[in-house]
Amino acid sequence: MKICVIGQGYIGLPTAMLFAKNGCDVVGVDVNDEVVNNLNDGKIHIEEKGMNEILKEIINNNYKASLTPEQADVFIITVPTPAKMEDLSCDLSYVHAACLSIIPVLEKRNTVIVESTIAPMSMDNFIKPIFEEANFKIGEDLFLAHCPERVLPGKIIYELINNDRIVGGITPKCTQKAVEVYKIFVKGEIAKTEAKTAEMSKCMENTFRDVNIALANELTKICQKINVNALDVIELANKHPRVNIHSPGPGVGGHCLAIDPYFIYALAPEQAKIIKLARDTNNSMPEFVVDNLKNIIKNENIKENNIKENNIKIAILGIAYKGNTDDIRESPALKIIKLLENDGYDLSIYDPHIENENIKNSYCLKDNLEEAIENANIALILSDHNEFKNLDYDLMENLMENPVIFDTKNIVKNDPNNKVKIINFGNLSR
Repeated sequence: MKICVIGQGYIGLPTAMLFAKNGCDVVGVDVNDEVVNNLNDGKIHIEEKGMNEILKEIINNNYKASLTPEQADVFIITVPTPAKMEDLSCDLSYVHAACLSIIPVLEKRNTVIVESTIAPMSMDNFIKPIFEEANFKIGEDLFLAHCPERVLPGKIIYELINNDRIVGGITPKCTQKAVEVYKIFVKGEIAKTEAKTAEMSKCMENTFRDVNIALANELTKICQKINVNALDVIELANKHPRVNIHSPGPGVGGHCLAIDPYFIYALAPEQAKIIKLARDTNNSMPEFVVDNLKNIIKNENIKENNIKENNIKIAILGIAYKGNTDDIRESPALKIIKLLENDGYDLSIYDPHIENENIKNSYCLKDNLEEAIENANIALILSDHNEFKNLDYDLMENLMENPVIFDTKNIVKNDPNNKVKIINFGNLSR
């Protein structure tokens, strides 16, 4: 079977690799010529466990990257779907372009699968007409389905193979054709449904998580106001057998949780009030972090006068939204950095998982922890990388002007020797 995967990003590339690893002839298509050239040279632009080894196995064998689609049996679309700024609805422009790009090479009896996260009814009302206008009869001579991805960065390969999948076709025959494709490597259960149900299921999976994170973040704000340790509250409440309060943090990042709930809200704003409020709550966390950082600077007597004149240095530890990955999509750290820059702070930024030179140059990332914290007045942890969970407190005491850490990911243990002061979402009010 020949498979053409449109988009070679966080989902498209590992998906293409797994089909190739399981004997399919695969073409990975991307509009970025640097990405295409690097992949064909055996170089991966994404940090993800296991992918380098798979690429070495399949490159120059049954996988190649290309700027243009080729004739195939199956076409899988994995391009981004951002939210429109004006009304928060799903921007299908990339999906539309991907669909148009494969029409010249489509043949009767082909299967087209959209993996990109899309708003409910997108397959029926938007994507299906594209192929009907090209004179294909959906369910008869072209099989069209939606199979949303549901993976965790850092475990993408494992979860693509082992997670259950949802396949929703425009017709039952479309569904079955797509199921046969995923059976090539998926070991989890493949649930069959219609396209609009699959679309809504994916959006609600991420909305559920977003709403529950918002509850934890709102709890943090409440506890700060009334002088209660939010982290202790969460730990104790979660001892109830039917309670699982999520962890608070500096905001929600990633292409899914930070965007997908808007797709539901845009379709039914009068009904989706909780969904919108949760999004607003999580979007407010970068400002909450910055406001509390300023309070810490003041209360710790770091420097009390005009910020710009005193040139306070903040060591930013981590910009990826997800620990132990290089994924900065919709990362709240980027908004926090912008807010701090606008306020005149001197920022020294370090993320050990970012290797992309364009990103490193854009944010002037330091090469190591020592360089980032040297002469810093305070360190601000924004990513839960393993490298930040066991920091060298002696090093921080020696290099920092003020050995204080504001840990927004709640990952750092207190210094037993009290050389470094740790402030997190549990002791903010103190």
